[in-house]
This record gives sequence, C-alpha cells and structure tokens, in this order.
Amino acid sequence: MTTARSKRIAWLAAIVVVATGFGVSLYKVFNDNLVFFYTPTQILHGDTPTGLKSYRLGGMVVQGSLQREPNTLTVHFNVTDQKMTVPVTFTGILPDLFKEGAGVVADGGWNGQLFTAKEVLAKHDEKYMPPGVPK
Repeated sequence: MTTARSKRIAWLAAIVVVATGFGVSLYKVFNDNLVFFYTPTQILHGDTPTGLKSYRLGGMVVQGSLQREPNTLTVHFNVTDQKMTVPVTFTGILPDLFKEGAGVVADGGWNGQLFTAKEVLAKHDEKYMPPGVPK
C-alpha cells in the first residue's frame, strides 16, 4: 500500500469512529430526555417502568373532583382516561388553564394509592385562544 492510501484509510476509519460515537451519544441523549406520560389504566395495572422515581401521568381532570385545602396551596383531584381513575395531590400554584374536565399532565410519583405531583401542566384543546387575541 502507498502511504497516501494508508493515510486515507486511517482518516476514513477515524471519521467512522467519531460519527459512530456521536450517533450513540445523540441516541442516548434523546432517549433519556424523551417525555412520555402514562395513563391511569397503565399506572394502576403496573405498566410503568420499575426503578423510576418520577414519571408523568396524563388524562382528564374528573368533573367535581377538585378539592382545595383551606389556607394552603394543596389541591386534590382525580385524573381519568375514561376507563380508570387515579387520585392526585399537588402543592403549588396550578396553571391558568387547569380546570375540571380539561386535559392535564402531572409529573410526580405513585405510591400505590396516591399520585403525588411535583408539577402540573394543563393541556388546551385545538380551539384555545390566548386571552386578548381577537376572535
């Protein structure tokens, strides 16, 4: 082999190694940061991955289930996927779009009886218009 050819092969091998390392790193970052939510049915049937301390619960807030503790920021409500229902507790300020009958995603943990949320995200439908926007 000539020296020019062996240099090209070495460069090509180095590029392949770097590209493979970059691809594996990119896959790991995306896989670790992908955010899914689990439905109440999945949580109650134990279909959530074991070993996770925190995950997201998604569904609809049950009409008439919202209860606020007096003189605190703690609220209790139920989330359903129209098949099963999970009780949720949250201490903090709820988003403006949060309401009964609307979609919600709660980030927290399940202890077997109660989902304790650290963060609550309200979902809006496709008809949502921000306040102040003319219709």
